[in-house]
Amino acid sequence: MSRFLQAAFAICIFAVKVGAQSPVSISPAPAPPGRLPQAPSKSPAVPAASPSATPTTEDLVNSLGPTDLQAVITLLKSNFTDPDAITDTELNRATVEGLLVRLPRGVMLLPGKENPSAAAPSALYSEIIAGHIGYVRVGSLNTANLQALDKSLSTFGGKKVNALIIDLRASQATDDLALAAEFAKRFCPKGKAILTLRKPTGRQDRVFSSDRDPAFRGLVMVMADGDTAGAAEAIAAALRFYDKALVIGQPTAGRTAEYSDLPLPNGKILRLAVAEMISPEGRSLFPEGVKPDLPVEMSLAEKRQIFQLSGEKGMSPFVYEAGRPHMNEAALLAGTNPEVEAAEAAQQRRGRAPEKQPPHDPILQRALDVITSLEVYQKR
Repeated sequence: MSRFLQAAFAICIFAVKVGAQSPVSISPAPAPPGRLPQAPSKSPAVPAASPSATPTTEDLVNSLGPTDLQAVITLLKSNFTDPDAITDTELNRATVEGLLVRLPRGVMLLPGKENPSAAAPSALYSEIIAGHIGYVRVGSLNTANLQALDKSLSTFGGKKVNALIIDLRASQATDDLALAAEFAKRFCPKGKAILTLRKPTGRQDRVFSSDRDPAFRGLVMVMADGDTAGAAEAIAAALRFYDKALVIGQPTAGRTAEYSDLPLPNGKILRLAVAEMISPEGRSLFPEGVKPDLPVEMSLAEKRQIFQLSGEKGMSPFVYEAGRPHMNEAALLAGTNPEVEAAEAAQQRRGRAPEKQPPHDPILQRALDVITSLEVYQKR
């Protein structure tokens, strides 16, 4: 690493640690006896600086050139009140800490070698909503779910599904990019690049392209959020590019990279991003990930609860509200009035603690609303 970068990271961290000290306030000089104290004079020609215009520590550090950075380090070593805080070891620690802060998705320090996750893979789930809209929650990008996806798409074809919602909110990162690309091939045109894994200069890129015709041709919506990670983010970008799919939800995790775990002498692990994923239009997806076309807020906890319950209830109960009771012919014959009964039940609930509202999926709701709106517009 160059001395320039080392100095920049070290100064940034030291500024944060030392800057916590409160500045010394300067009181105005006391007024002479017999005179009232006067307010500080303000020059009309120089307006007061706006608080928003105050540069941050990071802004100030970034404004320093190589000469300034080296001067800061030299002055610290010569003048700082605590020489033990400016040793070469402490400067190196500050540099590493600065890298971890500035490159959170690219550099990670782990306490040791991680064991394979014992968490069960997320299974693919699918259903048909409103009679003609296919919903597929892809889940883990593994062979079992790829086979389940093919089966679901075949079922949709027989049910005349003309719109598809692909939910990537349960698709975590995977090391098998070739298998992950197989999922995208079901929706991307044959012969086109799905994603490119770009390595540092001098190393050959890996390009994953589609070698088959898409299994679904129709309107596509993609749902994503902070749980959408790795190759799933690249899939979302490919569907947006080739299928003009709208990405709905929240920004993805930004872990669109290939990582390498490098052991340190004391047993800790330095995890580094060694290659970045490139979208079909040539844009790097690392470390920003994929930003939604239609942002919709939703808590991850509520989403996970819905996913757990959907295996029994389906997704529709978390989108459509229960209908209000109305008078009907069956009620007339039975001599009852559903509207009166509902009002009496509401009256009895008054004074009690408010009932917890059932979970609601506003991201899926927005996707369905967009599909419905486009269908209405196309029929005009």
